[in-house]
Amino acid sequence: MLERVELEEKHLNDYRSVAGHEAIAEIRELADTLQGARVVHINATAYGGGVAEMLQTLVPLMVDVGLEAEWQVIEGADEFFNVTKAAHNGLQGMDIEFTDEMKAIWKRYNKMNAEAFEGTYDFVVAHDPQPAGLLHYHGPADDEHWAWRCHIDTSHPNPAYWDFFAPYINQHEAAIFTMEQYVGPGVDFEHLAIVTPTIDPLSPKNAPIDLDEARQTVAGFGLDTDRPIITQVSRFDPWKDPLGVIDAYRIVKEEVPEVQLALVGSMASDDPEGWYYLDKTIRHAGEDFDIHVLHNFHGVGASEVGAFQAASDVVIQKSIREGFGLVVTEALWKGKPVIGGNAGGIPLQIIDGETGFLVDSVEECAEKTVYLLEHPREAVAMGNAAKEHVRDNFLTTRHLADYLRLFRAMRG
Repeated sequence: MLERVELEEKHLNDYRSVAGHEAIAEIRELADTLQGARVVHINATAYGGGVAEMLQTLVPLMVDVGLEAEWQVIEGADEFFNVTKAAHNGLQGMDIEFTDEMKAIWKRYNKMNAEAFEGTYDFVVAHDPQPAGLLHYHGPADDEHWAWRCHIDTSHPNPAYWDFFAPYINQHEAAIFTMEQYVGPGVDFEHLAIVTPTIDPLSPKNAPIDLDEARQTVAGFGLDTDRPIITQVSRFDPWKDPLGVIDAYRIVKEEVPEVQLALVGSMASDDPEGWYYLDKTIRHAGEDFDIHVLHNFHGVGASEVGAFQAASDVVIQKSIREGFGLVVTEALWKGKPVIGGNAGGIPLQIIDGETGFLVDSVEECAEKTVYLLEHPREAVAMGNAAKEHVRDNFLTTRHLADYLRLFRAMRG
């Protein structure tokens, strides 16, 4: 039996003041014909990363509107997660080897987890490459609808990885991608849904926080809140380019000597490469004590991340490749203009010059950071626009409605 994730209750009506009456009424209407539908989401980890954070809210809200929804996590050892991390990178186009042994490991764990998967469901949603073979090895029950949710950009995949995964992915009745251009070549689904990720505006990370309280929290990690703070929140991953953020910070420091940098991450159980890249980031920071490299093992949890985003003068997300970038959404929701890499789903969120800036280089990142530090009034105006952009497009209530529409379409 797969591990079932225990979740706190959440209630849709609590979101009325944030999302508005019309959004709540639409969700209730969409859920009318799905009462009692059995839904299970399956992924690789119950914590760390945006997928887990979204499921922590989406699944309880599905229950609240009348679905029998749950969340299960597959089992895997380091050898499996090393392969799936390579698959994550390879499917996004990285030039890395995919050996027969790696393929055999992935198949073995998917077969094992498929055999452990019990029960019958109306809708099964498998998230990302880790459980993409469950359907193949398990087989659908009568009237069971399977969807594969892809949280990464497979538009230009490494062919060795895509040729292996595509047949497994293609067996699903439906697929969900963040952007239409992310759909890899040669796959075809009965139902294709384009659904951007969202944030929970009531979660500890995103709920309103008093600025003085946020600054006090940040100060507890060794930063001087009387001096400017730049923050990037992300996994320690080459696609997030923390080394490039450090390089940009060093350029900024030449013009704004008092500036500090916080690199805040989360070490997830399905990302063994993260520890290697964390070490690489620390070495790149060197002996500069104004660079603070922090993660959940330092006690930086969800509310602390929210405090860093709220207390920072500039938030950066300098990704080179990015599925969507929920950390961008989180910072925009806190009324912060964000400087983001012009990659993946970030341009859906950052309207260049209005809610932040899109950049293509270290030098451009540094230039825009200096601009925001030296023009606080413009930064505040951009931050206000940023928050409303998130309210209109990227709250969890909209995500829930998108899933309900897909389930109705799959049921026919």
